[in-house]
Amino acid sequence: MIMQQSARSVAAFWIIAAMILISMASSAVPSPLYPVYAAQWHLTPLLLTGVFAIYVGGLLASLLTAGSVSDYIGRKPVLAVGLAGILVSMVLFAGATGVASLIIARIVQGLAVGVVIGTLGAALLDHSLERAPALAGVLNGAVPPIALAVGALSSGALVQWGPAPEQLVYIAYGALLLLGIVALVAIPERVERRPGALRSLVPTISVPRASRTLFRDVAGALVASWALGGLYLSLIPSVLGAVFHVTDHFAAGALIALFTGVGAATGLVIARSDARVGVLIGLVALIAGPVLTVAFTVTAILPGFIVGTAVAGVGFGAGFQAALRLLVATASPTDRAGLLSSMYTLSYVAFGLPAVVAGMLEPSVGLVPVIVGYGAFVVLAAVIALVLQSVPRTAAVEESAARRESGERGTAEPSVGSQRAERQRAERERSAAAPSVLCTATGSVHVVD
Repeated sequence: MIMQQSARSVAAFWIIAAMILISMASSAVPSPLYPVYAAQWHLTPLLLTGVFAIYVGGLLASLLTAGSVSDYIGRKPVLAVGLAGILVSMVLFAGATGVASLIIARIVQGLAVGVVIGTLGAALLDHSLERAPALAGVLNGAVPPIALAVGALSSGALVQWGPAPEQLVYIAYGALLLLGIVALVAIPERVERRPGALRSLVPTISVPRASRTLFRDVAGALVASWALGGLYLSLIPSVLGAVFHVTDHFAAGALIALFTGVGAATGLVIARSDARVGVLIGLVALIAGPVLTVAFTVTAILPGFIVGTAVAGVGFGAGFQAALRLLVATASPTDRAGLLSSMYTLSYVAFGLPAVVAGMLEPSVGLVPVIVGYGAFVVLAAVIALVLQSVPRTAAVEESAARRESGERGTAEPSVGSQRAERQRAERERSAAAPSVLCTATGSVHVVD
């Protein structure tokens, strides 16, 4: 007997996709306002990059602890709490009067985003469309980085041309988040409550034996991808003003949108290709992108700088997602939580720590030398990973992982009855966590001299 998907479940699918877009876009909206905050409150580069790192710390803390709690208590309660937390952060941003209130807002935002993002990805898969079963995985990967571009562009436009620039954008996204909370009523709950919620809050950080060789060999790709993301989202927009004398807030949003938008497009292009090819494409772009960006920053050639940003976006999109696909394929379902936690930890340390170090060095050595050193670090990590790809043992492990990943990807067929539930479970293990990591790269900082 064929079970037709209900209209309510179909509607829930699109509501959840919209929630992902709104939640992630709202995470990017503070970006164009950082120069305003820095000028008004006389914030140092270290303070601004510290705010960036605090966001990442809150995000990682909630992601590692509350990331799987919805599997025990249900999606809707976790979504309600997470969306409400993001809404509270919008209120705190709108009422910020100094660096202390800004820090509090960023902590709340990081914690709330970490709670909600994995649950939204899982909920989208819960209501995967019968007629397009692969669409959930595609949207899980594509919507978050697209949302970052939307958030940065809309914020930049409102800050540049709208009234009350320090409040309007937060009010607008707060209203959208409130609508999202109300819309939870229309979403059917697919998860039955079961014991173990408290136990699930204990982080599991481990690399299973079967994954250790590949983890070591692609660690450079993870570090380079996320360090590059931290570079663009924390320091590169400042170059527009300091080097190219572009002070338009919309331009800063557009730069972030270019970086994240290209990353999203790249992720879509390589999604069905051999993950090994994706890793190589990503590593080459992770070398070429920073080289171009640094070179055209030093020579103050804006068109070349924009080209370098686009190439860097390719590396950001391909380098991490392809490496993650290979790694997840090496671990059994029972080992994936610990493996993903280890990847989250490494990635977010690379995302936040170099930005803080750069903020400490910038006052004494200058912004451009810091950019050069930061870019050199990203290139070094990518070069090491690229060299390790030629090691025979690495090639053998990657070939095995690629075959396994390709086999899992090929099993996603339209399903009925219990087959649909089984597909959703397998798809969730493979897809939900991976795209969710990318979409949380949202905390942008602008350093001004």
